[in-house]
Amino acid sequence: MKRNNISGGAVILFGLLIALGPQFLFKMCGQHESGYSACHYAGLAELCVGILIASVGICIVLISDIKVQLGLTIGLFLMAIVAGLIPYEIFFGVCDSDTMSCRNAALPALTVLSSCLLIGVVYNMIYLEKKTKT
Repeated sequence: MKRNNISGGAVILFGLLIALGPQFLFKMCGQHESGYSACHYAGLAELCVGILIASVGICIVLISDIKVQLGLTIGLFLMAIVAGLIPYEIFFGVCDSDTMSCRNAALPALTVLSSCLLIGVVYNMIYLEKKTKT
């Protein structure tokens, strides 16, 4: 199996987990008495970023040019950072209460997913950079 299929497949998986996790696996809050909470909007933002990440993963699988893959991987690096920062107060944040599922489940899960994606992307960038030198 070609390396770009494996790395692209992993990126697609992480993208789908980031996109669909807050919607189905580790639910974000919905509507409260006073309207929608910040974590609801954080979940929607994660859906958008996760779909973008999965789309770039599909491009990595389909495109075999190393330089194009390196460019896509650099874009993934930035997307992984954004995906990791969305549930924190830098962008949207989650509920303040420690009893809420968004604070107990979604925040740690999205942090771990985006951190793992970031580590994999950095490894792939180093690999692709070395491959373009040869």
